[in-house]
Amino acid sequence: MELSHSLARRCSRDEGVEAETVALIERPHLGGAEWTGATAIPAAFEQLFRAEYATLVRIAYRVVGDQGEAEDVAQDVFIAFYRSHPADAPYAAPWLRRAAAHTALNAIRSRSRRTAREGRDAAGRDAVADPEGAALERERAREVRAVLARMPRGAAELLALRYSGLSYGEVAAATGTKIDQVGTRLRRAHDAFRKEASRGQHR
Repeated sequence: MELSHSLARRCSRDEGVEAETVALIERPHLGGAEWTGATAIPAAFEQLFRAEYATLVRIAYRVVGDQGEAEDVAQDVFIAFYRSHPADAPYAAPWLRRAAAHTALNAIRSRSRRTAREGRDAAGRDAVADPEGAALERERAREVRAVLARMPRGAAELLALRYSGLSYGEVAAATGTKIDQVGTRLRRAHDAFRKEASRGQHR
């Protein structure tokens, strides 16, 4: 996916992004640097986008469980970074990855009540329309997202980053943690997940 097309499309349909951002993306000149009309994004951002987009989608998908929503999260994160940070910043990849986890968690927290209501409505339909195994798998996925939404944010972000496929070193960079502390923090996050899941079963 091309960054210029992705960001322009995202900005044009997202009322939360100010008009000045759309103008910036479409502007042919910035600070004296020449931009060509079809490529209104600096090459450094194109490279960053190509390097990190799939990772951000994967992180977001582990949380939201929907490909389209995960792509929206990744694009929102890139827009936020594009507006405020240089593409060659040494913290670019860690910032983007943590922001993807953070934004995805915000998404499931904001929809938690609606999701619970829709889940109750869908339960009966699932039992009739789908094989039992598939219905159980969807229910487990809903429960995992609900637990993540209720957990302390730092622990939930840590789990989202690690189980999107990031190494300990990448998780450490994204969270500002020493690499030798990642394992301990992950164990604590797992404990928090299990405790929250147990509490949820008794509500």
